[in-house]
Amino acid sequence: MESLLIKHAQIVTMNTQEDIITGDIFIRDGRIEAIGTALNQSLADRVIDASRRTVIPGFVQTHVHLCQTLFRGKGDDLELMDWLKKRIWPLEASHDEESVYYSAMLGIGELLQSGTTTIVDMETVHHTDSAFRAIAKSGIRALSGKVMMDKGSEVPLALQEKTAASIQESVDLLEKWHMYDSGRIQYAFSPRFVVSCTEELLKEVQKLSAHYNVHVHTHASENKGEIAIVEQETGMRNVVYLDHLGLANERLILAHCIWLNKEEKRIIRERGVHVSHCPGSNLKLASGIADVPEMLEVGSSVSLGADGAPCNNNLDMFNEMRLAALIQKPLHGPTSMNARTVFRMATIGGARAVGMSHEIGSLEVGKKADLAILNLNHFHTFPSYDVDPISRIVYSATRADVETTIVDGKVVMENGMMKTIDEPHVLKQADASIKRLLSRTTIAN
Repeated sequence: MESLLIKHAQIVTMNTQEDIITGDIFIRDGRIEAIGTALNQSLADRVIDASRRTVIPGFVQTHVHLCQTLFRGKGDDLELMDWLKKRIWPLEASHDEESVYYSAMLGIGELLQSGTTTIVDMETVHHTDSAFRAIAKSGIRALSGKVMMDKGSEVPLALQEKTAASIQESVDLLEKWHMYDSGRIQYAFSPRFVVSCTEELLKEVQKLSAHYNVHVHTHASENKGEIAIVEQETGMRNVVYLDHLGLANERLILAHCIWLNKEEKRIIRERGVHVSHCPGSNLKLASGIADVPEMLEVGSSVSLGADGAPCNNNLDMFNEMRLAALIQKPLHGPTSMNARTVFRMATIGGARAVGMSHEIGSLEVGKKADLAILNLNHFHTFPSYDVDPISRIVYSATRADVETTIVDGKVVMENGMMKTIDEPHVLKQADASIKRLLSRTTIAN
């Protein structure tokens, strides 16, 4: 593997002291071997001059749906259950191996170009192997899994699974892909949400998660209508029910968690459950605003995700950081959710959620070299004099400011150009794929 030396950079470390220094980063065998000033460039196979550039830890997005990237613009202006039943489920049901592959590649390209290096991804019911092949080829770090759905009303036939078959396919995928490429790819069991899963399936997922020591990734308490269905069917609220089944623990990643009561917040805190906050999606689907400041204040683990392209329309962490900060201020005051809090959620907070805070999420010697190089020398990010660089990143920067992205010490995007993905080919095939899907899909207005 090529060794790299990044020279003369402003380095936002996100270490325990959250130090911001000017200096060099030496990367060898996929890890950060040294951080300092005037490091010997003869040690490196390649030198990147990062003068007047800012280096940050790669973003960790803890909730995305790569399989839905093809559906961008096809689910606008609907609330959650209508969005699912009228648009997303019919479109997911029409997927084939090729369309899942190019949907994943389209999403990964966008993520890498905007500085995201790690994702927690939930696929659809079928063809998940295609998404894993895209993840493997692209170089992004990911926890991913096939979605599990063995019950529910108005679910297309192609998405209706038998419990045993759903479990077996999930295990087969885990045994094939978990810890691929020295752990760059990991498996996460992905029951869609309680509404779509029998108790039998969820109990088995709990056992398998413990047996294999892997994460469980699901949705919870995103929408009041969803909560009403769960209460009617189980007599319990979402998080209480998941706790009742033994799923509420440090391996559980819950997307959204907007409508929580005190008991559910207590369970999340005490059990070490990780919450993925998705402000862009929550606003677009009119689902609500999660009480993130309170969760953070009591020490709960909260990170950020863009969710899917049809409920957000982009997968941009810069957008999510800005929204996460701004939407809380009218409710909790101008000092709530400051820039450092939000940036922490986007980096080391995400690493904590995926159980890798000892490996990623900050720029420190010994950690994996997952990082992005930003060019903040633009009208929209100036003046730079005496301004906290984290404020510039959260409130002013955009994904267009990302010049280079590195994952596992490998340059996957440089000067805006993809190194692991053929962008023109993926764009062409993405259009062909959605055209093919729409030709065999009936979606309601």
